[in-house]
Amino acid sequence: MDVLLYIDGTWRPGAARRTLDVINPATEEHIGTVARAERADLDAALLAAQKGFAVWRDTSAFERGKILRRAAALLRERIEPIAQIMTREQGKPIKEAKVEIAVAADTLDWFAEETRRAYGRTVPARAPNITNLVLKEPVGPVAAFTPWNFPINQIARKLGAALAAGCSMIVKAPEEAPGSPAEFIRVVADAGVPPGVVNLVFGVPAEISEYLIPHPAIRKISFTGSTAVGKELASLAGAHMKRATMELGGHAPAIVFADADLDVALRVLAARKFRNAGQACTAPTRFLVQRDVYQSFLTRFVAAADALKVGDGSDPATDIGPLANPRRVTALEGFVTDAVEKGAKLVTGGRRIGNKGYFFAPTVLAHVPTNARAMNEEPFGPIALVNSFETFDEAVIEANRLAYGLASYAFTSSAATADALARQIEAGMVAINDSHLSSPELPIGGVKDSGYGSEGGPEAMDAYLVTKLVTQAAG
Repeated sequence: MDVLLYIDGTWRPGAARRTLDVINPATEEHIGTVARAERADLDAALLAAQKGFAVWRDTSAFERGKILRRAAALLRERIEPIAQIMTREQGKPIKEAKVEIAVAADTLDWFAEETRRAYGRTVPARAPNITNLVLKEPVGPVAAFTPWNFPINQIARKLGAALAAGCSMIVKAPEEAPGSPAEFIRVVADAGVPPGVVNLVFGVPAEISEYLIPHPAIRKISFTGSTAVGKELASLAGAHMKRATMELGGHAPAIVFADADLDVALRVLAARKFRNAGQACTAPTRFLVQRDVYQSFLTRFVAAADALKVGDGSDPATDIGPLANPRRVTALEGFVTDAVEKGAKLVTGGRRIGNKGYFFAPTVLAHVPTNARAMNEEPFGPIALVNSFETFDEAVIEANRLAYGLASYAFTSSAATADALARQIEAGMVAINDSHLSSPELPIGGVKDSGYGSEGGPEAMDAYLVTKLVTQAAG
């Protein structure tokens, strides 16, 4: 598997023909290379994006929608081979890879419909000979920076909104999992997107972002990744007055009240926690369980974790694949050691599995003190921190304690409690007795250090459109 850059409608190596290695995280085997973009490649992509924008912004909304729907259909047709590529390079179970691709296709379909609803309005004037028009226009070429944990779906959200609005885009996709994003871009190109409208680059992330973001051709950026990197990129964008959408890290609380349906809570939270080996910014991490049901919940949750099969994602029976890279293994071992040293109880897991591949056992830590690193830093792995609480206020205080504010979860049979949680939890997304936060029609985004802006629903289009007032007097 040798992945190339895609610039101005052509697949090409980097200008210096340098490459980066791609490793299978389940076997640690070298499975291919990805082209490394140089400054000359970025200049070519910028020029192409400007040219593509001139064509795409004048393409009718009806035609843009047709192309997006065609891309969605092609993506569904190619789901099997693309899922195999994703699993081999990123590690997630093949069944999860197929779900991700299916959701990406749904996302393209959603934005295909939104193309025809990105309209302005007429404002009543104060004089009979005046016409006031509010127009919505595409902002211009966009630079998108996407992560390795959901290598296709994160591109689909950004690209779908941008193309629907009439923008062109340069995608800087993840070097650790480049093959499936390349196949996604191939689908979009095969669907009929004109050359230059969509461009794909890989390379050294800092070099690319530091060059693209300040460049005059780029009018907006969209980034999904860690809070630390997001703050740097947002600062750079701000210095150059660039619009930015930031979907950053999370440390989601999951509050389980004594009156909750424990069967539902356990099923939903176990699935959400260990999906993609816990490598999801919306994964529940800090489990807060009311004392009356704490021991029952803990015992059953540990049993659910222990029942999961860890292995190569290409095996259909696998529930949890490897972590994406060896850095994650080292980080998780550090979180566990620190928590235990500070008084937490390691109930299950807490260790690397085997000597080949980046596998880490599903881990449950109980009675974790708030000064443990894992209670303050996003673990980003299959680690659940399960603590107890007594009162509603106590749970809400802990839920809001951190600077993160992306996703949150709660389970209760009380309508009054649910309503109070909806109002008091500081997060961009609150799921009560459910976990469906990622449907294309729903706004996805955080508050506080988890970022700003939305990447789903009608709100996702706003960041790619500028508002222009045209007021005209009759001649």
